Amino acid sequence: MTSEFNKSVVIVGASNDRRKFGNKAVRAYRSLGWTVYPVNPKERLIEDLRAYRALADVPRPVDRVSMYVPPAVGMTLLEDLAALEPDEVFFNPGSDSPEVIDCAKGVMLPVVAACSIVDIGLSPSQFPDA
Repeated sequence: MTSEFNKSVVIVGASNDRRKFGNKAVRAYRSLGWTVYPVNPKERLIEDLRAYRALADVPRPVDRVSMYVPPAVGMTLLEDLAALEPDEVFFNPGSDSPEVIDCAKGVMLPVVAACSIVDIGLSPSQFPDA
């Protein structure tokens, strides 16, 4: 098993807006030594990390994916998520819906419906908006 310091996470819906959870997640995982791959088609850099335009561009292997996009957007990404073959896919509050969770399971994604920041032992409130 890979140690936490060698793990990688893809943040789908990563943002430069420090008020958004997609940004707080980038900072949270980075603070624990994870390799972070922000995904946002409109950004080039997020928190000084290269932002990937599409899931297909992300280096592999991927240990975890953390979703911060609305369920309707997530639905369009399920096949690309499955192609990454992650160990787990977190659908954070606001990115989950019964439909997207069922469809994700249908393409054999290892789904977790929970806050991924809390899962790594941190709180979003530890990462200020400014």
